[in-house]
Amino acid sequence: MDALIDSSTRDYTLSNGAALRDPAGGLSNSCYLRLSVPLGSYWPDKNFGSRLHELQREKDVARVAMLARQYAEQALAPILADGRATQINVSTERAAGRLNLLIEVTESSGETLTFKHPVGII
Repeated sequence: MDALIDSSTRDYTLSNGAALRDPAGGLSNSCYLRLSVPLGSYWPDKNFGSRLHELQREKDVARVAMLARQYAEQALAPILADGRATQINVSTERAAGRLNLLIEVTESSGETLTFKHPVGII
């Protein structure tokens, strides 16, 4: 099982000095990596990643929130295609200097997982 990556700190989640394991069997980390890796930069798979990095210098407007949601849905689509999830819902939450993606992933087992992924904007 994978060590859990915290999307807000971009580091492993620790408890008493030991890395916590991803309770979703790697699905949490898969979502995080697909959103945080720039699309095309992972050499073994040029389709891995997202375009969210393109929004880092954008202003906090409704159009950017819509683009972030679309980019996240595109990046997470392979998780649906390979059967690890049956449904993925992405919504946005605007905060000062940041846009949060609120992601609900329904696993193939029927369990729903919720993730929060920050996107830096101006």
